[in-house]
Amino acid sequence: MAVTAIEFADVSYALPAARGNASGRILLRDIQLQLEAGTTTAILGRSGSGKTTLLRMVNGLVRPTSGTVLVANKSTSNSDVKELRRSIGYVIQETGLFPHMTVERNAGLALELAGISGTQKEQRSAEVMALAGLDFPEFRARYPWQLSGGQRQRVGLARALATDPSILLMDEPFGALDPLTRAEMQTMLRVLLLRVGKTVLLVTHDLDEALYLAHRVIFLETGEVVADLAANEVLPSQNPHVRDYVNAVHRAVLP
Repeated sequence: MAVTAIEFADVSYALPAARGNASGRILLRDIQLQLEAGTTTAILGRSGSGKTTLLRMVNGLVRPTSGTVLVANKSTSNSDVKELRRSIGYVIQETGLFPHMTVERNAGLALELAGISGTQKEQRSAEVMALAGLDFPEFRARYPWQLSGGQRQRVGLARALATDPSILLMDEPFGALDPLTRAEMQTMLRVLLLRVGKTVLLVTHDLDEALYLAHRVIFLETGEVVADLAANEVLPSQNPHVRDYVNAVHRAVLP
């Protein structure tokens, strides 16, 4: 029987009301989704469709205006924020590495914040760096400015995995990388996810990335779910929103 790891139950979100207005602009409306444990779900949509807002509701960075977000069947509104975020890894496009910290310390920062130190911290940092494709002896003493964009993203991924979270949130993690490096990172991530079995919610603008990495693809348009498909159902779908996206990405080459 499938276990639900994340649930959005009739979730809506509106920006705070501007002066003189009764309510703010609605970014998400009546979202109903259940994400199975151990699966990867990609969210696609135009800029401003609500993708990142939806993602940030999972770790409590955004609170729904109405409805409930549940993680492991517990409302995020009633959860201890520190405990919630320790169970969730978060990877962003800019990586968020601290420039004054070595790669080893950046990768193990979540462990440090959890009170883990010494040999245990070093061993776990080495493990997650290896998972992300970084040789620990070679990279541990380097600083972020000494790394390529792909290497920095690997450190960010290692940091997100350090405390062995059950959920991994990824917000355009490879969006700033060149196409060849991006493809390498996607291949690495696909293999890694098969090994670690996390529940992953991936925000991306890249349709091919979504189809390569995800079991399920959700399309948002102006804050509403307009399609919810298995990855292998996307390309043949006749849903007009999906067709528009597919046609925009897979255009014919000019003669």
